[in-house]
Amino acid sequence: MSQQAPVSARPNVRVILFGLMIAMTLAMLDNMIVSTALPRIVFEFGGADHFTWVVTAYVLGTTVSTPIWGKLGDLYGRKAVFLTSVVVFLIGSALCGMSGSGVFGGADTGMVELIAFRAVQGLGAGGLMVGVMAIIGDLVPPRERGRYQGMIAAIMAIAMVAGPLVGGFITDHLSWRWAFYVNLPLGGVALLLLAVTMHLPKYRTEHKIDWLGAALLSVGITALVLVTTWGGKQYDWSSPQILGLAVLAVAALGVFALVERRAPEPILPLGLFANRNFAVISVIGFLLGFAMFGAMNFLPLYQQTVQGASATNSGLLLLPLMFGMLVVSLVVGRTITKTGRYRAFPIIGGVVMAVGMWLLSQLDLGTGKTESSLYMVVLGVGMGFLMQTSMLIAQNSVEQKDLGAASGATTFFRSIGGSFGVSLFGAIFANRLADSPAGPALAGNGGGEGGAMDLENLKQLTGPARELVLGGLSDAISHVFLWALFITVAVPVLAWFVKEVPLRATNDVPPASATPEEEAEVALGKTPV
Repeated sequence: MSQQAPVSARPNVRVILFGLMIAMTLAMLDNMIVSTALPRIVFEFGGADHFTWVVTAYVLGTTVSTPIWGKLGDLYGRKAVFLTSVVVFLIGSALCGMSGSGVFGGADTGMVELIAFRAVQGLGAGGLMVGVMAIIGDLVPPRERGRYQGMIAAIMAIAMVAGPLVGGFITDHLSWRWAFYVNLPLGGVALLLLAVTMHLPKYRTEHKIDWLGAALLSVGITALVLVTTWGGKQYDWSSPQILGLAVLAVAALGVFALVERRAPEPILPLGLFANRNFAVISVIGFLLGFAMFGAMNFLPLYQQTVQGASATNSGLLLLPLMFGMLVVSLVVGRTITKTGRYRAFPIIGGVVMAVGMWLLSQLDLGTGKTESSLYMVVLGVGMGFLMQTSMLIAQNSVEQKDLGAASGATTFFRSIGGSFGVSLFGAIFANRLADSPAGPALAGNGGGEGGAMDLENLKQLTGPARELVLGGLSDAISHVFLWALFITVAVPVLAWFVKEVPLRATNDVPPASATPEEEAEVALGKTPV
């Protein structure tokens, strides 16, 4: 049984939070910075057929490693494991920047090197994201946690807008390699700051890693991510490759569930799902990632094609969405800290988010930028109610010794939901576009697999042809948001079943034999256990 060692003094949470925010910023920014630099990388290395793997390798590494990092933190201590993940991320960043430079090979092997090193970087990023949430859980009691997690949500919102802008500036004025090298000084500051200032509670537990469970989980997650990445793009959904990967995913995860039931220290303790709040919030996280990340990918496409914005300006046009998310995340976090109540927020957030999806499903050829910005504000407000509240509920549902596993599972379900959403909505978009009157026109104008298109060729269209193509694009994009609405409406319905468990004022957990009165005292911070 884990026991928390006494802490002589409350750590300087604000100083540590600054270091954690740098680390989270690096993990969130990186994918978006690199996406902007990809055209330049492909121009230098070639390998256009494989360039999507530069993104996929990072996503795969992050998703696979997230639950494993969380459990390692529970076993060996959050600080050492988190600092290790920072080092892995920085090593991966340095190696990515050196790809194709002659250190490991020339430009002819540059794309292969970059893909491999991006996987290393993704492994480190998985530890950064789950580690930040778990460390806040160690430092701050649940009653106060909402305020700090609201700040992290605000950082995530800022990163989603700043990423393309920073990436564009670096690519245009320096070199694409600095999209990776920029992580080194910032990460070094975070590493030094946290190594010196972060002193976390110590836990004593049996150190026995569930290697078999980790391997099975990795195989299952990898197969799932590849199904969602390749399905309907590289391979048809009914192809032997996709069906084979789907069977592999089901088999690996099924055996994983059997192994976890007997493992002394399971990577993902299945007993966590016996807690109603944890089970419900895990499903909500999956649906949130599915609808949010899947649908949001189509906002820049709408802005760049139908509204005629540049790639940089389309990033700026997302500011209303991020502003709504940022403000509400901060307000909700402080409100939870002040009142100790949280059940209403995921319900409200689900309803508002559904309204936002419905509004975005009304986008058409005549929708102005001001009108679409207001729609995005509504969606951002809904996301702000949900993003960190879901993590708070998950952490408050488990014992302190399982905090890392719970944080990792919550992050994982949101990530895998986003992966499914991007794939499914991409298929919906492509099919709707192909069936529209604009389908033949796009097919002869740079339209390719999955509805890809050459924006430069689209700009050359005039008159009825242009209106036909842009009308087809706006219809297909609005259709995606309509399907996202159907997913989103399930969120407030599920959130209704969340039970309001008092947020503890300390990180102490009442023993199993505690009476209801003793549990209430612990929740209020009156009785040390």
